[in-house]
Amino acid sequence: MSKDPYEALGVKKTATDAEIKKAYRKIAKTSHPDLNPDDKNAEARFKAASAAYDLLKDPETRARFDRGEIDASGQERPERHFYRDYAESSGNPYQSGRGFEGFEGFDTSDIFADILRQRAGAAGTQGFGGGARSFKARGHDMRYSLEVPFMDAVKGAKTRITLPDGSTLDVKIPEGTADGQTIRLRGKGGPGIGGGPAGDALVTLSVRPHPIFKREGDDILVVLPITIDEAVLGGKVETPTINGTVKLNIPKGASCGQVLRLRERGVKSPRRKKRGDQKVELRIVMPPKVDASLENFMKDWRKDHAYDPRKGMKT
Repeated sequence: MSKDPYEALGVKKTATDAEIKKAYRKIAKTSHPDLNPDDKNAEARFKAASAAYDLLKDPETRARFDRGEIDASGQERPERHFYRDYAESSGNPYQSGRGFEGFEGFDTSDIFADILRQRAGAAGTQGFGGGARSFKARGHDMRYSLEVPFMDAVKGAKTRITLPDGSTLDVKIPEGTADGQTIRLRGKGGPGIGGGPAGDALVTLSVRPHPIFKREGDDILVVLPITIDEAVLGGKVETPTINGTVKLNIPKGASCGQVLRLRERGVKSPRRKKRGDQKVELRIVMPPKVDASLENFMKDWRKDHAYDPRKGMKT
């Protein structure tokens, strides 16, 4: 598999964020290990695409890769030093231009090693140390993406994700998680260097749409179908909420598009103590067939009760 994330996703370097996401989802749908349990090539394609998407979906990380600051795995590219850099530095006893008179047959690699030892000793206070002291560094952060069901994001849940290398990671989804939110898992990233602490895992969540509920901030929106007689006569109608079904009081003469509110039946967001509300938009649905009795009734009713709901709209 290619180490170029753009090639792994089959997109050009100029691809938009939407094109990159679309390409990743296409590969995930066709090559996920759960759908191809005995296909090693499909598993390899999925792992390569997952790693590529984790790198390219974040604008900052993508820009750093394009500039050559990090490699395809997200690792920092080591800064390249050449002997010339040290030979031409001020204060170097072997500075370029002075020549190497009297050093015929001297191995220049010994000079390079000696310079590095001198620089390491000078940097001892910055954590490099001298002699037996070793270099320690925190591991790099690892970025992942996870699509979660709507109800798991709203009510909170625990799930397990499979990483590109085949290992697993347990993720706790907090109650009230929003689409695009990133969860930081301390110490679950890349290993530290020289005994340094591990980095973190950054998991960006994508919330799957729900067939009934729609989230607006901390409020939940539901479109509730009602019959003609319920709209005219009113009554109590069963209405779904994220925490179960409740009875909603429909007022007499309800109109299509009218919005009713169920207090504190919405999302409990981490940033506020009380829940949002559930907004119920009424939609009047005609019966499957208008029979003769309904038609005759409406004709008689219209003779004495005609009204113009479009009054004032004329130009």
